Amino acid sequence: MVEITNKLVDDLAHLSRLTFNEEEKEAIKSDLKEMISFVEKLNEVDTSDVEPLLHITPHQNILRDDVVEGSITREEALRNVPNTDGEYILVPKVIKK
Repeated sequence: MVEITNKLVDDLAHLSRLTFNEEEKEAIKSDLKEMISFVEKLNEVDTSDVEPLLHITPHQNILRDDVVEGSITREEALRNVPNTDGEYILVPKVIKK
């Protein structure tokens, strides 16, 4: 089993941008130990005759056919935008150099 130390908890807290007092660290250490021991129970299961699961269901790539349907014209689309040059939609610059 992985050893749960104060350093590990501090590292995880730093990565998650959280701060804990000593009492909370002890509770987290206890919770982490329980979680890891629960997951390690999976090592006790014999999976030698089990094929790896690639998909949850037997169905793959269930997609509808692409069908060309009615759409609006450019002029109709540009009528609904606040700023246009007549051909394209103009938006405010987002990236500054």
